[in-house]
Amino acid sequence: MGHRRIKRARKDRVDLLGYRENKYSQFGEDGIIEEICYRLGIKEGWFVEFGAWDGKHLSNTYNLLANKGWQGVLIECDPEKYKALLRTKEAYPEKLHTLCAKVGFEGESRLDSLLARTPVPQDFELLSIDIDSWDWQVWNALEEYRPRIVIIESNSAIPPGKFQIHEPPASYGASFTALVSLGRSKGYQLVCHTGNCFFVLDELVPKLEMEAKLLASPEMLFNYPRHYKERLIGAGRRLLPERLAHFFFGLSQRLKEATGKRPQSNR
Repeated sequence: MGHRRIKRARKDRVDLLGYRENKYSQFGEDGIIEEICYRLGIKEGWFVEFGAWDGKHLSNTYNLLANKGWQGVLIECDPEKYKALLRTKEAYPEKLHTLCAKVGFEGESRLDSLLARTPVPQDFELLSIDIDSWDWQVWNALEEYRPRIVIIESNSAIPPGKFQIHEPPASYGASFTALVSLGRSKGYQLVCHTGNCFFVLDELVPKLEMEAKLLASPEMLFNYPRHYKERLIGAGRRLLPERLAHFFFGLSQRLKEATGKRPQSNR
């Protein structure tokens, strides 16, 4: 506990970005999740994440399972990658529940239908949505479950003020503003943005002790360094000839697999 207090004393209690730390996550989500749970008084609970691959690499939830005593549901749609997830499950047979399924937003593929096949409670603690596509639609379709914390990927190349959801080929990914609007309609407040948006149930937000101006104007939480990086990446892709761009994209995906990065799944 002493180490925790020293760590907190060195950082701004208001800005959750100051708590970024990667153990298994990609953009510091592990540290932010720990801090949000600390302020909310959540010591253990349930998580749900999909596009899980082996449940470890670039995961927003594996730290909770391996180091915090949580239980959870991990969903992976690719049969070969699901085999890797089952090997992870062997180490946590009582705490980890897995499904080989693709999460969608209609019919039996809706998250409501899939979670009904598991023991996760309806008011579970944390949901992580990161599928690089229909994220907005998947959360919008969730009706039977009400997690306390929702982490959902945004298209950070789009600045605040533009409403966009994933509707290819016209548009790709959900914008920051579209996700903030959806969160409000479902009773959630944006509390942090790493590239992923962090939402907390309205009734729990006072426990976070955040400045009122940040809650009233969520665009103040937009991570502009991440935005500029995404814009630069996008510009580079547009400048490359299409065939060369496909070559480098394929090469990057192979390098991710070779170095243990999580491939994109459930996309």
